Amino acid sequence: MAAAADLAFDPWDPAFVADPYPAYAELRARGRVIRYEPTDQWLVPHHADVSALLRDRRLGRTHLHRFTHEEFGRTPPPPEHEPFHTLNDHGMLDLEPPDHTRIRRLVSKAFTPRTVERLRPYVGGLAGELVAALVRDGGGDLLTDVAEPLPVAVIAEMLGIPETDRALLRPWSADICGMYELNPSRETAAKAVRASVEFSDYLRELIAARRKDPGEDLVSGLIAAHDEGDRLTEQEMISTAVLLLNAGHEATVNATVNGWWALFRNPAQLAALRADHSLVPSAVEELMRYDTPLQLFERWVLDDIEIDGTTIPRGAEVALLFGSANHDPAVFADPGRLDLTRADNPHISFSAGIHYCIGAPLARIELAASMTALLRQAPTLALAAEPVRKPNFVIRGLAELSVEVR
Repeated sequence: MAAAADLAFDPWDPAFVADPYPAYAELRARGRVIRYEPTDQWLVPHHADVSALLRDRRLGRTHLHRFTHEEFGRTPPPPEHEPFHTLNDHGMLDLEPPDHTRIRRLVSKAFTPRTVERLRPYVGGLAGELVAALVRDGGGDLLTDVAEPLPVAVIAEMLGIPETDRALLRPWSADICGMYELNPSRETAAKAVRASVEFSDYLRELIAARRKDPGEDLVSGLIAAHDEGDRLTEQEMISTAVLLLNAGHEATVNATVNGWWALFRNPAQLAALRADHSLVPSAVEELMRYDTPLQLFERWVLDDIEIDGTTIPRGAEVALLFGSANHDPAVFADPGRLDLTRADNPHISFSAGIHYCIGAPLARIELAASMTALLRQAPTLALAAEPVRKPNFVIRGLAELSVEVR
């Protein structure tokens, strides 16, 4: 076991956030597990360990299905955070079997390969329209003009959220996701609580409307499943809808802007992609590996585990470093090099095990659609200004990516 006192790993340092990958290399060289006192976590930086622990049932996204906070040696969250935790803790991402299994079985019906494939023309058409508007304007902010509206519209369409209300979704999501950062501030927590209340109230009204007038959307489907005997509480419906909205666009938005920023920094790879659009599928995978949109995923240790001779006790928390795992030279040849033709690419950007991203096939369609539209309609797309990076570490992305069509 290595100690973290003198490590370059510092999730609050802007220089580290700008480029965490050299610090990850240092972590991997230090060992397989590193105790990190500032967040009271055990850092796991190697691909093999991260991949294995994502599948290890001795770890969980929650401990409350087996222990109270006190039994687990943890302090309960402060009462003023209750609206956030009520919303978050009833979504399947933060549940373990049997509740996770029950809810995922219902939701997975909306994400079957056939269902997702039927969305391809809609996604491609919308991507084309967004890029056409960007081209007409001679450029703009790739984040707000293309990267955000595409996946938000797709998941909102699936949920049955009216078009007039969709501008509400991204701000709520951004405020809620602030709580997933390490040691969030009091201000961040207050924003997350407020967004949790507002989003929950909105969805409660939407569910009531769908009970009276059901449609073909996912919310109506969850209501119907409940009425047919697959029990789903109203809170579980609300939490599921919020999770699908947040997870259904956050990673795609950030993968899009991270990916294009990487392409602009690697002009030879961008030129190769422009010359051969058949590289788009492998480019999507490589860009998600190269600059991972979700850098860290947390797990609670439900039963003692051992990593490289170090016992990590029940009640501890491990931080699985996806960004480090995706740059592990034991798995990826020359991991710091962007290679859009990389064939063997077992990145873990979509997680693994029972919590593997249910929307991964849809995310791939969205990423490929926006990339293809930009390659076809904006072959001279260029960076207009140095991008503005978000200060966040866990959810890695840009606040702005200004581009021009020359």
